[in-house]
Amino acid sequence: MSKIKVVVFFVLVLIVAGCSSSPSVKRVAEEEQIDLSGYWNDTDVRIVCDNLVSDCLNSPVVSKRLTEYEVKNGSLPVVVVGQFKNTSDEHIDVSVISKRMEAALLNSGKVDFVASSSERDDLRQERIEQQSWASEETAKALANEIGADFMLIGSVKTVVDQIDRKAVRNYFVYAEMIEIETGKKIWIGENSEIKKYIKYPAAKF
Repeated sequence: MSKIKVVVFFVLVLIVAGCSSSPSVKRVAEEEQIDLSGYWNDTDVRIVCDNLVSDCLNSPVVSKRLTEYEVKNGSLPVVVVGQFKNTSDEHIDVSVISKRMEAALLNSGKVDFVASSSERDDLRQERIEQQSWASEETAKALANEIGADFMLIGSVKTVVDQIDRKAVRNYFVYAEMIEIETGKKIWIGENSEIKKYIKYPAAKF
């Protein structure tokens, strides 16, 4: 094979390799911070939720009210997750925030949680079907749910300042604990430490 043919052969190999349709995948550590688009990501979720949960559990008012409920009822106070709203200018799956906060609060051992409204629909349908199809010994009773004492709600908002190819995105995440019977708010947490300065490439504009 002549030298020219060898060179042409290797050039073709490189072209074919460069046109491969298979994605390049690299596994990274969970805590590694990766910012590709400048929008909300998993690192932001972790920072915000850890901050809000710590703020909630260390709140003197929350600790006092939770202790009062435990002494009065002889059991841990019960919390239900309400609505977490996304009023930002981008798509954010707020269920990731609420679920992470729920897990952290439950694992703290200071509160119990009951199913949210969307989760209860499936549970209630299952109990109804058990009345007809499960054995009498194993069918679960109707109208025997535990009523929650507190509701956890929250929201995500953004403030964006942009000119030409430069933008600053600031995220404001709020969470609140509300006493269901009285409607009294016993805690409001805010996290606004997620602030990003982004320079877009000229091709974007």
